Amino acid sequence: MEYLDFEEPLKELEDQLRECKIIGHKSDVDVSETCKKIQFKIKQTKKDIYKNITPWQRVQLSRHPSRPYTLDYIDALTDGTFLELHGDRNIKDDKAMIGGLGKIGEQTFMFIGQQKGYNTKTRQYRNFGMSNPEGYRKALRLMKSAEKFSIPILCLIDTPGAYPGLEAEERGQGEAIAKNLYEMFKLKTQIMCIVIGEGASGGALGIGIGDHVMMLENTWYSVISPESCSSILWRSWDYKERAAEALKLTPQDMKKNKLIDKIISEPMGGAHRNRVKTYENVKNAIISSFDSLKNIKIDKLIDLRLKKFTSMGVYRS
Repeated sequence: MEYLDFEEPLKELEDQLRECKIIGHKSDVDVSETCKKIQFKIKQTKKDIYKNITPWQRVQLSRHPSRPYTLDYIDALTDGTFLELHGDRNIKDDKAMIGGLGKIGEQTFMFIGQQKGYNTKTRQYRNFGMSNPEGYRKALRLMKSAEKFSIPILCLIDTPGAYPGLEAEERGQGEAIAKNLYEMFKLKTQIMCIVIGEGASGGALGIGIGDHVMMLENTWYSVISPESCSSILWRSWDYKERAAEALKLTPQDMKKNKLIDKIISEPMGGAHRNRVKTYENVKNAIISSFDSLKNIKIDKLIDLRLKKFTSMGVYRS
């Protein structure tokens, strides 16, 4: 288990607990009472650390290397029924954007999401979760297929942004994202979006138009990352904590400003500390969301989707 800087007090206690158990196994000394005291301290320390977590600390949790990624959620939710589909039928298959068909219970969904890697090799293979234009075009192709067969769409968002390379711009990165936004407003099927990690810039918004938009508790969603914001405003990354506070990027801020519909709770300490419970919470949120959307007539659903996003923000003439 890797620990973030603000989790150091917890790391020390959990190390003590492991050592205490080892001593108990290797000797005849009764350490049960000592272990109980340490476990109590761990419980209290967790509450103290996580009950008043700052926006920057939430960003750190969203990037935890042990946090589950899109394919982890899909594998857990579909019980092996997932069939991945490839390619944009134009350039190539973008490994940072994955999609395909899978069942949750008896209901088929079109799953689309950004995928990060687990180590150096897979991170390069997945381009660190940053999609090229062909990734967004693949996503749109799969969405159109889902619309054709009246299959609901589930988008899992986890990206530090769309790939900013020269070749991506040459192939029309901005146009690909803009077209997704335009087309997703008109898709004649239910769309649910969940931010499961990082939700940065147009890279996230390119698959982020939905009838219900949800965020896991320790995620963020913003036009820019705290580091980039700090770099632009203060010419340094040293003010990233201040930038995270100012950007109002946490699920609580997003819900307060009516930019998302629901916050999905995570186990204390983050999704990586209890994956099974996290998958269960996400599954329940998806089922609940779909149950509330499936009986709405498609024309009304599209109208509500359009009004949902056009009513965001403040406009003065």
